[in-house]
This record gives sequence, structure tokens and C-alpha cells, in this order.
Amino acid sequence: MPAYKVKVKWGRELFPDIEANTDEEPLLFKAQLFALTGVHPDRQKVMCKGGILKDNEWNLQLKDGATVLLLGSKEQVPEEPVTPVKFIEDMNDAEMATAMELPAGLTNLGNTCYMNATVQCLHAVPELREALDKYRVDSEDAGSMSTAMASAMKFLFKQMERGSTVTPIILLQTLHRASPQFSQVGENGTYRQQDANECWSELLKMMQQKIPASNDKAIEGSDVKKYNSFIEQYFGGSFEVKMSCAETEDEEPTIAKEQFLQLSCFISTEVKYMHSGLKSRMKEQLVKRSETLGRDANYIRTSLISRLPAYLTIQFVRFQYKGKEGINAKVLKDIKFPIEFDAFELCTPELQNKLCPMRAKFKEAEDKNLEGNIKAIAEDKSTPTEVEKNVETENYWFENDPGSNNSGYYTLHAVLTHKGRSSSSGHYVAWVKHSGDIWFKFDDDVVTSVTTDDILRLSGGGDWHCAYVLLYGPKLLKKQ
Repeated sequence: MPAYKVKVKWGRELFPDIEANTDEEPLLFKAQLFALTGVHPDRQKVMCKGGILKDNEWNLQLKDGATVLLLGSKEQVPEEPVTPVKFIEDMNDAEMATAMELPAGLTNLGNTCYMNATVQCLHAVPELREALDKYRVDSEDAGSMSTAMASAMKFLFKQMERGSTVTPIILLQTLHRASPQFSQVGENGTYRQQDANECWSELLKMMQQKIPASNDKAIEGSDVKKYNSFIEQYFGGSFEVKMSCAETEDEEPTIAKEQFLQLSCFISTEVKYMHSGLKSRMKEQLVKRSETLGRDANYIRTSLISRLPAYLTIQFVRFQYKGKEGINAKVLKDIKFPIEFDAFELCTPELQNKLCPMRAKFKEAEDKNLEGNIKAIAEDKSTPTEVEKNVETENYWFENDPGSNNSGYYTLHAVLTHKGRSSSSGHYVAWVKHSGDIWFKFDDDVVTSVTTDDILRLSGGGDWHCAYVLLYGPKLLKKQ
């Protein structure tokens, strides 16, 4: 059946040219209406010529230009709790076990762990959750694939907030329509396993086209207007790339700027740590034509970071294509990664100077904490380990650049791992930080708690889960 352009009437509002694709589940159409109006699909009644649309069947007779009536209201503001709030410090063991409900897992729809793990890692970014919650569909562009993807992500994140297992069928169908390579099936008719990092890149690319830059933290003269999207603002960094000829000093070096949404950690026999894997490709030798010499010559290409994003994505280049076998074979080597990462050494001198004031504040706070810890140990008292939740913190961004990182310090928020020997087989899992030493392991719909020590064991070296994509967020400094 075809896709129709219909008019949706909701109260006094009329949304023209909304695509109703009857080849997809009706829930996808309801997710579009949710993004337009804020009315959750559970609260929607979609009517046309007296019939009410079902969740799993197109029982309405549609045609181009038909008027569809939407009934339903946005979710109400929650009322003040009748019983007073009890803090976790005041709970007994039974109350704490009840309070710490596990977050939502995602159903595997047949080799879709690559998508589930990606979504769980991205869900760890509170600013992204907030941006999707505020996202509203432009009625003039309601039929585009990027709009459908942003709407599907918004709908899925809303479902995940309810804390029970969610079946991400709408997002999967949208991903298949937007990128048909993810819809390939094997000989037995089930979906083929896909590369999680390719899925990660595709989801970000689609949201980059639709989720607008956030100006909530902007001040007068801010750089926020130069960003086209939230993804570019919070996940995007920039390189200053210098190209110089190694065979003559008569040729002036060229300086260019390049954008990135993730850094690549290349793995070689010499690389044992993530930091050295990142540095190994920031200074390269290559051969290209020199106009000064009139022939091919050796050049040195040096890349330094000129803008650090709030959320830094690092991909371990673990897969290498083998022509004979026709697969992306996996490099199992053990590459250590830190829970806290300092990107200062990878930055341009200009950016390093800008990072210094905030780094000095961190140093001052660490010195005070050290003194406090020594005193607490002497008095046999417990010592704080990290910034507590709901505590006021310093801004992690530059005043004129909301969405940046102003210290170079990062804390690991999520790890996406792969278990197996090739990117098109095996299994993907997400590991997301909760608080303190507690992390959650998202193995599709099975969610369990693990510790930081378990995370550090994901560095590779065998057939166990190997870190493939790391997501670092800004290290927060408690206000003094």
C-alpha cells in the first residue's frame, strides 16, 4: 500500500501534509504525531470517517488530502507526592532495593543487539534526552527520513523512561527505511548482524539534520548560532590540520580545519594504551604532489584538536577487512583505557591556554580534597569519592561556546563492546555508568549491575567482550 499525505487536526491546530505510510506499523504514524503534538501514543485517538486507528492494523480508509482527527492531551504535570521524599541515605536495605529499579532493557528483534547497545549508550547523555524531549516536528518537513528518525528516537527514549523492557520496533523500521543496508537478511530469513559503530554514526547523522542547537546556556555573543544542530554542538569537535613538505623549507605549510564526531584509536603492535593509539595517527607521513618541487614529495600531516566537545566519542579500530574471507576480522589485542581521560596533550597550544583556568580550579579543588581526606582518615571518617548528584557544579563549557569542554578532563559514561571474531557476527552489549562504582550492563533486555572493575576488564585480549566505542562526558567540578 502507498504512503498518503493527510491533514491532521488536533484541537484548534491543523498540520498539513503529514505522511501516513501504510506499509509501516500504525505506531510509526502515532510516533510522528507524538513528536508534532506531545500527545503520547497511549493517550491518542486517531480517527478518520468514524473509525479509530488501531496500534497494529491500518483499519482506516485513507487517501491524499484526507483529514485525520487526533484526540488526546499532553501528559499532565505530576502532582506533589502525598508521602514525603525519603533520601537514599535514610533508607534501609529493603527500601534501597525497591528504590533502585533497573532501567529499561531493549528486546532483540533478531540480531539487533548492535542497535540496542548503541541506543543505550546514547541514552546516557542527559542533554540529548532533554533535546529530544523538546524536539517538535516541522509540519513542512514531516515526511523526511531524518524527521522520522528523530521522532522514533524521541518516542523510544520516552518509552525507556518507564523502566520496563521496550520493543524498539519503530526505530528499527525507521532505520531500515533510512539505511537499507541494515535491513539485510540471511539465508534463514532473519536479520543479519550489523556493525554497531556504523549504526552509531547513522543515528547521529540523522539526528544532526533535525535536532536544533541548544541555546539554553547561551549568553550574548555566544558561538551557539554557528552550530546547525545539537549533535554538532555537543558531540562535534574540530581539528587544526597542518600540512608541511618534509623535503623543502621554501614551501609554506598549509593550515586547514576539519570537523569530527568521533576520534579513532588505531591499534598496532606498539599500541598498548588508548592515549597512544589516538596520538599515533595525529602525526602522519604521506606522499603527494608538491607544486614547489614539481614532483611527488614526502609531507608531514599534523592534526591537533582546536575544539573539544562536551561528549567525546572514541572508536577502537578493531576490525580489518580480509578480502579472502570477505569479512571484517577483529583485532583482539588488549588496549587499556582510563575511567578518567585528559585530552590536553592532543590540543592546539591556543586551546591548551584556554583550558588552563578551569584546570587550575580542578587542581585547587583536588588539593583541598586531599587535605580533607587526610583529616578524615585521621578522624576515621569516610571520604567522598566523586561529585554527588543534585550538587551545584561549575560550568563545563566555555561561556561563548555551550556544548564544549573547557578543561580537557573527561569521565567515562558508556562503553559499547563486541564479543566475537567479526563485525558482522558475534554480540554487542552496552555498559553505562549509574553512580559511584555502580554501572549497568545492557545485554538487550537483560539488565544487571556491575562495578568499575568489570568495566576495566573490557579492554580486550581474548574472546570476552572488547571495548569498541567509548563515550566520555565532561568531568564535573563541585562549586566551592
